[in-house]
Amino acid sequence: MYDGIVQDLIDEFGRLPGIGPKSAQRITFHILQTQTFDVQNLARLLAEVRERVKFCEICGNVTEDTRCAICRDPRRDQTLICVVEEPKDVVAIERTRQFRGLYHVLGGAISPIDGIGPDDLSIAQLLQRLGAGNIEEVIIATDPNLEGEATSAYLSRLLRSMDIPVSRLASGLPVGGDLEFADEVTLGRAFEGRHSLN
Repeated sequence: MYDGIVQDLIDEFGRLPGIGPKSAQRITFHILQTQTFDVQNLARLLAEVRERVKFCEICGNVTEDTRCAICRDPRRDQTLICVVEEPKDVVAIERTRQFRGLYHVLGGAISPIDGIGPDDLSIAQLLQRLGAGNIEEVIIATDPNLEGEATSAYLSRLLRSMDIPVSRLASGLPVGGDLEFADEVTLGRAFEGRHSLN
């Protein structure tokens, strides 16, 4: 434990997701020891992000406008919606350059342990979008974990009555991975999703 404000800063960084006590300490000491680190610029950017960035009124992605760049793009396929958990998932899918449709960001996944149910996600907004017509397929791209699977199962049951084809991203072995390190679920999915080579 450090005295006063140094410990306060470490504690504050430690509250961020994915940053443990050691990482919080490293970040704090990097700021303290690096004379060229622009603290004012960091503080300004944090304040501006909080003030200017909002969520797209259509899909829930982050934007500085009322609608994100993807929803404003007339070249996107308006008949496809890919449902993801968080805005960072949109970025991951966009990097593949394989999907040219629209997105819907749920804002999380169903997790009873964390007290997150269907009403805490933007599922009602998704149903409104689908009810407006012209959607030919919904692709569910939630994380391949317990919460993502629960969310996917819930959505597929809900959308079955709308007569819209629903698909789920395939999952399986990562490229460059070793079979001996794959867990049973991943290996099982790889068998289920196998495809013919001839």
